[in-house]
Amino acid sequence: MGVAAHETTTRHLGAAYPFAAEPGLGVGGVLIGRDLLGGPFCYDPFELYARGALTNPNMVVVGQIGRGKSAFVKTYLWRQRVFGRRAWVLDPKGEYGSLAHAAGVEPIHLRPGGTVRLNPLDTPGERDAHDANDANDANDAEEAVRRRAELLASLASASLGRALLPTERNAVELAVAGVSSDPASSPGAPGKPAPTLPAVIDALLAPSAEAARSVRTDVAGLAADGRNVALELRRLVAGDLRGMFDGPTSPGIRLDADFGVLDLSAVYHSPALGLLMTCAAAWLQAGVLGGGGGTGVPARESAPGGVIVVVDEAWALLSNLSAARWLQASWKLSRAWGVANVAVVHRLSDLDTAGAAGSEQVGLAQGLLADSETRVVYAQPHSELSRAAASLGLSSTETEVVPQLRRGVALWKVGSRSFLVEHRLSPFESAIVDTDARMVVG
Repeated sequence: MGVAAHETTTRHLGAAYPFAAEPGLGVGGVLIGRDLLGGPFCYDPFELYARGALTNPNMVVVGQIGRGKSAFVKTYLWRQRVFGRRAWVLDPKGEYGSLAHAAGVEPIHLRPGGTVRLNPLDTPGERDAHDANDANDANDAEEAVRRRAELLASLASASLGRALLPTERNAVELAVAGVSSDPASSPGAPGKPAPTLPAVIDALLAPSAEAARSVRTDVAGLAADGRNVALELRRLVAGDLRGMFDGPTSPGIRLDADFGVLDLSAVYHSPALGLLMTCAAAWLQAGVLGGGGGTGVPARESAPGGVIVVVDEAWALLSNLSAARWLQASWKLSRAWGVANVAVVHRLSDLDTAGAAGSEQVGLAQGLLADSETRVVYAQPHSELSRAAASLGLSSTETEVVPQLRRGVALWKVGSRSFLVEHRLSPFESAIVDTDARMVVG
């Protein structure tokens, strides 16, 4: 015997069948695809944040190879261009070149001994302390010194594999302050580039008498304090990693482009990948989010709706304690900067393997997930289910569904709400998201 038919209005259907008639996030933002339990699925973190539906705009995308996460990220960036968003990608595998070309830009290829350099000591929104006319200018200069010292301490700590000693950190701060105040390398003023890594290393190896007196020691003592740090950083200047971050940012790099890719594929298999990604991300923050990064090519005064920054293979940064600290700070500042960060990983267990069980690295990696209120989860193996359920707060039904998701379908966790979304590609997009071109002959 069949079930009797029942008629109702669409207004009341959602109450009658709440799970099967999910109203969605609304029609604002880019079209992602089809909500398998409803209609079209649209998403925009900036609009959702403005509406109070999200408390932060950050996203984590998780998925096994071949399940469609890369295609989603690329088309998401492509479609956001229609809304005037800018996007930059930290690309360790060199997979975003086709998308960059479709957007009319050339990827920035970084390789040891290459011709393109990015200066990680470029600082956003900075003005020359020597031309300071008010307290704001002086505060900007102090903030620039702090940011540079923090970055170099993170790089040195990552390279040394340990936390810096107080004497080492102090030596870094004094060296950065010295080169930042040098009239010959004052940032912000026309024709005066930001200080560079070689200048800081020189200041560490041969500190000034004034710097030594400020901490009640002599020049030899301060030089000894900073020597190990200087030798580690020297790897980026004269060692096997030279030719990428050891000078002023190369002229002509367009920071006002709608789309940009930093291609690090030449060093993808290097043990120093995390170190290099930290340098690249630091430059990206300074140049794209700030006032031009000392290149002479200013970034836009403001971008409509904000900027999207993708960190692909995010495990490379999370596996390094100092780099993980630096990345988490960037995530927490996303709202202040008007940035939606996107971290891409293969498995949630990548976050656990960032360090030893219970370590600060694992805590920072988990914090990155907590600071990403949008989670896009493609199919995961059964071995990942308990981790996924605990980290994402999956229901028993969602936990059962995740390993069964077919290619192109993801579980979206947006705030406290869940959706099953099938990503749709246009014929043009299918060409620009293809990652199998090298496997095809002819």
